[in-house]
Amino acid sequence: MNLRKIFKNGFLILLASLVLTACATVKNVKNQTQGDVYTGKDSIEYLASGVADRVFFATNETVLTTASRETLRKQATWLRKNSKLNIVLEGHADERGTREYNLALGERRANSAKDYLMTYGISSDRISVLSYGKERPVDSGSSPLAWSKNRRSVSVKAN
Repeated sequence: MNLRKIFKNGFLILLASLVLTACATVKNVKNQTQGDVYTGKDSIEYLASGVADRVFFATNETVLTTASRETLRKQATWLRKNSKLNIVLEGHADERGTREYNLALGERRANSAKDYLMTYGISSDRISVLSYGKERPVDSGSSPLAWSKNRRSVSVKAN
């Protein structure tokens, strides 16, 4: 009977350890999305010091979010100070949808960012648009978080 009790207690301890270990490995993804739009707060990349290089979009959307407009205003300020530099706006989409649809969507997203920069005085001659559609994901996962990271427009310095 003692052996049975020891086995039962050992099993419960093992089970509790497994449950606690599983809980400890859950990744905290809070505050990475707002709705289905990635906020970019966990890994921001920069066009220039203090100026983020990308803006994010909702599923099948080209409408700029409040955060995206703020990022583009900062880019416009930086571009006005660096009037000899040109940029390329790269449009991207998530993996869902056809290649043709996502190329067109990426182009519309990049043009949305371009139009916004132009409202802040940046000449269209300084901005090129290029769509990669779903061909260059930053996150190759197939989850809502991965998709939200891939729905973006990225501003890069032109050569």
